[in-house]
Amino acid sequence: MVTFSIQASPSDAAGWCELARRAESAGYDALLVGDHPGVVAAPFVALAAAASVTSTLGLGSYVANAGVREPALLATDVATLDLVSGGRARLGIGAGHTPIEWRAVGRERPDVAGRVRRCIAVAEAVRALLAGEEVTVDTADLAVHAARLDRPRPVQPRIPLTVGTANTDLLRWAGAHADVVGLSGFGRTLADGHGHDVRWRAAEIEAQLAAVAAGAAGRDAPPALEALVQRVVVGDDAEAAAAHTAEETGLTVDELLATPFVLIGTADEIVAAVAAHRRRWGVTRYVVRADALDPLAPLLPRLAAIT
Repeated sequence: MVTFSIQASPSDAAGWCELARRAESAGYDALLVGDHPGVVAAPFVALAAAASVTSTLGLGSYVANAGVREPALLATDVATLDLVSGGRARLGIGAGHTPIEWRAVGRERPDVAGRVRRCIAVAEAVRALLAGEEVTVDTADLAVHAARLDRPRPVQPRIPLTVGTANTDLLRWAGAHADVVGLSGFGRTLADGHGHDVRWRAAEIEAQLAAVAAGAAGRDAPPALEALVQRVVVGDDAEAAAAHTAEETGLTVDELLATPFVLIGTADEIVAAVAAHRRRWGVTRYVVRADALDPLAPLLPRLAAIT
């Protein structure tokens, strides 16, 4: 089965609640909110509002910034969301790439290795807190002293964990520990602190998947693979629609259309591409932006039937 989730953020109450209802009615798997303080809404507040107008839709961060979030607070947010949603919370976490977000909480962004270490430490601490354990960590990357999460307790025995990244070390850890590996396809952070190079070519995807597989060695079941889709166009001329994105990313049109990070083409072409991504890469989950909700909705039954 292939699933699709919507990543969005509210700009007003009525529109947000309506988007949540529409996503659930259309058959999307989850509604997800990014975590960029000062730029988008607080994810868990927004998701709690969406929980009040839905009953089956998954609700999660995509992804919580481990660089600026403390484990005790993050675990409390996730557990509270799980409680008020009746057991529909998901936790997505990433290492945090935007320097201004670190500075806003009084920290300087570490190098890549430091961000990865902190992300892993935060993920491990949050998972332990959600499991009811007492947590103490005292390292250069994270300090937590006798933290507990006695209340609220989550409804689910285990909150599903997604790790979003393209970093080799974090992909390996996610392969060993996560329920879902969110393939971001992001490369080097650009000078503006927000944009990225992309790692969308076949060889780059295979290298990312090799890191996941190395981490997953010995697991009874490997984590699910999920792609963060940057552009969706349902139309008759895939090459023309892909041309601008190909130029921006430095890929050829053929390279672009072969990746799971864009879905461009007719309905039949998109269904065929998703089936090909499952066969070749093992990708069974996709996250798309809010503007893809309506164009993809008619395809969801066909996409869900892909095996």
